[in-house]
Amino acid sequence: MKYNQYRKASLVLEDGQFFEGFSFGHEQAVSGEIVFNTAMTGYPESLTDPSYCGQIIVLTYPSIGNYGVPGKTIEHQMLRFFESDRIHAKALIIADYSAKFNHWNAEKSLGEWLREEQVPGLFGIDTRMLTKIIREKGTMLAKIVFSEDIPFENPDDHHLVDQVSLHERIVYGHGKHRILLIDCGVKSNIIRYLLGFDTTIIRVPWNYDYSHESFDGLFISNGPGDPVACQATVANLKKSLQQKHPIFGICLGHQLLALAAGAETYKLKFGHRSHNQPVIRQGSTSAYLTSQNHGYAVKSDSIPVGWEPYFTNLNDNSNEGLIHTEKPWFSTQFHPEASSGPTDTAFLFDKFINSIETCKK
Repeated sequence: MKYNQYRKASLVLEDGQFFEGFSFGHEQAVSGEIVFNTAMTGYPESLTDPSYCGQIIVLTYPSIGNYGVPGKTIEHQMLRFFESDRIHAKALIIADYSAKFNHWNAEKSLGEWLREEQVPGLFGIDTRMLTKIIREKGTMLAKIVFSEDIPFENPDDHHLVDQVSLHERIVYGHGKHRILLIDCGVKSNIIRYLLGFDTTIIRVPWNYDYSHESFDGLFISNGPGDPVACQATVANLKKSLQQKHPIFGICLGHQLLALAAGAETYKLKFGHRSHNQPVIRQGSTSAYLTSQNHGYAVKSDSIPVGWEPYFTNLNDNSNEGLIHTEKPWFSTQFHPEASSGPTDTAFLFDKFINSIETCKK
């Protein structure tokens, strides 16, 4: 690779450490929270995942870009090969960039896409050393600077969920099961999975009062940031816990359901962002590989009476899900819909739909 064709830029960490790399994306200074993802594939899905809003993503896999970026095919009112309609990450940091790409579905290079979306990208960074720093010191603020400097910006100073949630009610499908989906930054593949079960999806904003809506099941989506910031969602969920509708929450949705039930959440040192997080189902020997992307978790010792841990992380023993002892309510910290990642736990969507069918009998 001819490095002299790329402009130099610096990645500066909150603690004063810096790395010099080469720009292959949009050339504008940005700041955000720096996190790492250990997945080997899936950069189009990760970059468009709303849960990455406000974050600078470090990919630990050494060579990125070799399969390019897919085209914008529309299906079910959504982009077929992405998790939302735009890149939500602040920037991308990689070790080696492959400007040449080859894939049956690719229409452009990763660099072209980043420039179109006005998202900076740096390569030539020692991402393994950078990841080691984040693991040891914890997630921190960072910035990418070119000739001009900018201050550090903490994404938690903004309401990230409000930035990524839709602001008007939208309906997908015409199926027999009506599902009310609270959009806190939902990944499109969650909607795709649900539409595969003869459903009508009523997608509403994170702070929407859905008390007047008619539905058979309630779904709370993933999303970015601190769950405590979504007090309107928690208040609505507390009302839902006085009813009998089946409930399923994923990622941030899991944390919000936990808060509504009376549990507490906390920020992990560096979060879980990968395709290979092992979890075990409580009270069994059944373990699964899961796709994850979150920086907060539910305190296991705060789980209230009437609820039980559903899954536990085998790496750090953090809580990975809740299930009610009597009602058809459950949640997972991981992503059963994957995209990208393993689909070992996709059966949980069947569980949700089955609980809806049972309640309707």
